[in-house]
Amino acid sequence: MVSYQSHVQKPAFRHPEQEPQGPAPHSAELMASQLEGENGAVRELLLALSVGFALPGPLPAELQRRIDGDGAGSLDALIQRAESSGLLTPDGTVAGPVQHELLTVAPTTKVHALQRELVTVYAANGQPLGDLARELARAGLADTRVAAELERSGDKALEHDPGLAYQLYDEALLAGSDEKATAARRAQAAAANGDLDAAARIVDTLLVQKDPPDVRRAADVAAAVWAQRGMLGRGADVYRWLGPSRLGPSGPLAAVALIGSGNRADAEALFRADAPPASPTLLATTLAQTGKGILQSLAGDSHQGLQMLIHASDMLNAAGTVLPLPETPAALAALMALHNGEPNLAETICRSAAASGQGGDAAKPRLFLLKAWSAMMQDRLDDARLSINEASKANHWPLVPRDEFLCSALEVGIARRNGDVPGLIKAWERAREATLHTAVDLYSLLPWGELMIAAARLREGRRVSPYLDEAWNLLERLGDPPLWAVPFHWSAVQAALLNERPADLAPHAAALARAAGQSHLAAVFAAAGRAWVTVLAERFHPDDVETAARGLGGVGMRWEGARLAGHAAARSDDRKDMVRLLSCARDLHPQASSAGTGASVPAESRNAPPADTGNAMHPDGAGLSEREKEVARLVLDGKTYREIGEAIYISPRTAEHHIARMRRRLGAENRSDLLAKLRVALGPESQAHD
Repeated sequence: MVSYQSHVQKPAFRHPEQEPQGPAPHSAELMASQLEGENGAVRELLLALSVGFALPGPLPAELQRRIDGDGAGSLDALIQRAESSGLLTPDGTVAGPVQHELLTVAPTTKVHALQRELVTVYAANGQPLGDLARELARAGLADTRVAAELERSGDKALEHDPGLAYQLYDEALLAGSDEKATAARRAQAAAANGDLDAAARIVDTLLVQKDPPDVRRAADVAAAVWAQRGMLGRGADVYRWLGPSRLGPSGPLAAVALIGSGNRADAEALFRADAPPASPTLLATTLAQTGKGILQSLAGDSHQGLQMLIHASDMLNAAGTVLPLPETPAALAALMALHNGEPNLAETICRSAAASGQGGDAAKPRLFLLKAWSAMMQDRLDDARLSINEASKANHWPLVPRDEFLCSALEVGIARRNGDVPGLIKAWERAREATLHTAVDLYSLLPWGELMIAAARLREGRRVSPYLDEAWNLLERLGDPPLWAVPFHWSAVQAALLNERPADLAPHAAALARAAGQSHLAAVFAAAGRAWVTVLAERFHPDDVETAARGLGGVGMRWEGARLAGHAAARSDDRKDMVRLLSCARDLHPQASSAGTGASVPAESRNAPPADTGNAMHPDGAGLSEREKEVARLVLDGKTYREIGEAIYISPRTAEHHIARMRRRLGAENRSDLLAKLRVALGPESQAHD
């Protein structure tokens, strides 16, 4: 006789719908014939084991009474009969098709009654249900004990695995959990997992109710969702609705939203002297440092604020916790570093935060996009594109409106720096659409500054002027903090230069000069602005231009510095000055092989005659060297000699020399004939320049 103690079955209940395979043909009829009459007890045992009871261990009360009434050893006899019939495997597991059929034909009320008995057994032994709770809930069992365990499991997963937490809370609802009581946590899990629509629906339903439970958490989620939708001001409104008495530990997050939307006074009130001290826990300290850091960024010396935010980012990295935040500490620290002319630091911050999973999957795209902006500022355009690709693949959701706007501005910036006019126009259209889905806030000034410059380049200023007015008003409400205002003034200087409107430039140049005493970056920009004005007026001193250009390179703006030096070289009448400025442009701008990037350095910078040399200059089948192809593309874009020189850092005379040689080589009789033959020589490449 087989002893039941040797048969152990893990509690692995499966609902019929979850069984991967159906029963074998005619198994229902076969099982019915096998389990009638005296074998009815075998059926009851197999059903109990299918539900999740295990051997050895307690069995359902009714089955146990039946076994006890049949005399000692009857359980072993039942097990032996089940094994001999092939219904029970030697390890005590009910055969798959049999389990499926038993659960299919048994009355639902009986199955649920057995499931509740099973839950009672677990509770009596102080044993957690584990995955069995999920299976029971999905099978339709409504039991508050199952719901409570699923809620507890969801709570444990919420700050580390929000996707799992969302599933557990949903299963708790199936088991009879209070929908209102778990709403804020479900919304937090949905938002952290990137499902903004689900989070918004849940939290909206909760916040319209009277005295909603867990209201502070719900407000945090609502503010985070509004921020990701590019409407940070609405997030600040949520915290104002919540009121100071209910803010508690969320005060620093409210400060981030308030300052970002231009409300400095209310944010400062949250840090008044009589406010209760923050909890000494890691997370509470992280949030407090975040709020104080962003408030400190409005001061004249923002170094302390940047340090606070870096500390907050490091602590959140260490905690590995996913919280609903308007902005992560890493994103805020990176933005401050970028505004301070430290793109290398911004890149390091973003890389570390992304590797640590700061903010969860929903925060990764923004970190990658800020990393891309850092690379773009340093003129590493290929690296910027790689980071953009990482952002698009960071999770399974499309970019949220805030990140889509940042991404579109990046595309504009890359195309502008590449001298890619067709690409710039295409990127501009995408960015224009993105502006319709977002609003201006303090943390979006960098992309707005890029669009300001691109609008001037494309003569589309009217498209962005209302948004720019909002940005200037926001900065004014915050007291024109140098850290945030200086780069925006520099963008306005560049836009005025492109528009050839000295009157528009004057107030921004004056603002940079005023801030120069507080901000090294402002001093660099002020010098660069003065240099640009003298270059355009053709009354510049090469020493001043080179100093200004290298100053821009020193604050992470190598492309801007090279462009300034290249423009000055193209306007220089003195060969020595021209060669010196071209050499400066070459030093600042990395070498690149792609045509039209402005990366090539002419032979004149090496004091050699204007001739093409080097492997990159070998002619192709059409007789054009790589340098001549660069010039040809710019000719097809309608550029003048001077504009060609400024684009690829050669003098207008050298540009004229290249064009004349191409005309002779191609046998062109006039300009129209030259353009036609250049299109043929460039082939498909020329289509983008038509």
